[in-house]
Amino acid sequence: MDHAGLHVIDLTIVLWYVVILLVIGLSFSSQTKTESELFLAGRRLTWPAIGFSLFASNISSTTIIGLAAFGYTYGVAASNYEWMATLILILGIFFFFPYYIKQRITTVPEFLEKRYDAKVRKYVSVFTILLSVVIDIAASLYAGALIIQVFYPNVQIWQTCMFLAVIAGIYTAAGGLAAVVYTDILQSVLVLMGCFILFLAVLGQYGFSWENAVSHIDPKWMQMILPSSDKHLPWTGTLFGLPILGFYVWIINQYIVQRILAARSLAHARWGAILGAGLKLTILFLMVMPGVLAIPLFPDLDNPDKVFPTLMTSLLPPGVLGLMLAAMIAAIMSSLDSALNSASTLIVNDFLKPS
Repeated sequence: MDHAGLHVIDLTIVLWYVVILLVIGLSFSSQTKTESELFLAGRRLTWPAIGFSLFASNISSTTIIGLAAFGYTYGVAASNYEWMATLILILGIFFFFPYYIKQRITTVPEFLEKRYDAKVRKYVSVFTILLSVVIDIAASLYAGALIIQVFYPNVQIWQTCMFLAVIAGIYTAAGGLAAVVYTDILQSVLVLMGCFILFLAVLGQYGFSWENAVSHIDPKWMQMILPSSDKHLPWTGTLFGLPILGFYVWIINQYIVQRILAARSLAHARWGAILGAGLKLTILFLMVMPGVLAIPLFPDLDNPDKVFPTLMTSLLPPGVLGLMLAAMIAAIMSSLDSALNSASTLIVNDFLKPS
């Protein structure tokens, strides 16, 4: 056994994942010679790549840890943030994405300039870049550092942040959006597989019986729609607040929409969005329910954010723990590379290129 319960086999799996990630990402460097290839993968993305990349770029380690913590604290209502994305994506398929594809734009602010004026383009672009740096990149790096500290408490946060940023920066800069998207496919598979294994491990504590597991949970934690008196997510917030938030994230946020803009055709953009929407529906069971089912298993956690790492270290055997850790790093990388690529796209196309 290595530090804090991390076996050599776990470290080997994580290191192999990083190597494979770099190989896949750097393999696209020879194909990335033009601006279109760097920022939009030559507009050649097919629907499977778009769908998996939409899912991966939206699911970071902060999402996984946060949803489990929310489930542990408030129940399955945490999944409202996720299934609402499905409805918003369907809205985009019919009313927004066709216009984006028809205009052959590179950035969403570019589309807003066509609709309004250059001032709106600059404002939205600056706003999006700041959110990418301050929220997406910073949060992903910090969450990744916290996960590493679970196993190696003596490693400084800045060292982990630097390592993750350099790895993601290398293949993102070299291979552009194509490298981001195709590494996202690997990362999506790892995240889905890792979270599914953890869900099975938690369900195994109840004899793999769904009925037995649910019988140990207070019924109030199994309510999808909460009353209007709830302080955190009342039904009014689900009905009116989440769609507004989802509209920004899935319709006008360059961080997400860049994959749609890079689609081979409108049909590929639409089918990719449908696949991404379908993958979002799995989150209730793969990320929220482990937190809910952990309530009877670990009732005295002082910090809900510890529930996911606690489940990992307590229930997963060597080898599987390494796979789960690789999945968490994959979630970090998929968000980090997406944020880096989208921010660079906005800076170059909305500010540095001549009008």
